[in-house]
Amino acid sequence: MNKNSRLVYSTDKGRVSSPSQKPVPPSVAVSDGIVRIGRETKGRKGKGVTTISGLPGGEAEVKAMAARLKRCCGSGGSVKDGLILIQGDHRTTLEAELTRQGYRVKLAGG
Repeated sequence: MNKNSRLVYSTDKGRVSSPSQKPVPPSVAVSDGIVRIGRETKGRKGKGVTTISGLPGGEAEVKAMAARLKRCCGSGGSVKDGLILIQGDHRTTLEAELTRQGYRVKLAGG
């Protein structure tokens, strides 16, 4: 084989990578048992949201928890990729509520 003849494109073999090497999405992280509460403003035109990550359970449990926490804060929010977003800065309220429910909580970020 010639040293300069590299395969650039071929349709006879299908995908180059094997299907067993699927990348793990970054949103699916292994939980260490600690619920992290942070605050973000990036990409939201200066409006802050409180983020909650690391809650155990499936999507249904996380959505139910998000509904309870939004009601506790009296604010709106959503769930995206297992991450709960609550409008406004409610870190202290959420920390107290989650600690009361028996979770180990850490305040993350600034």
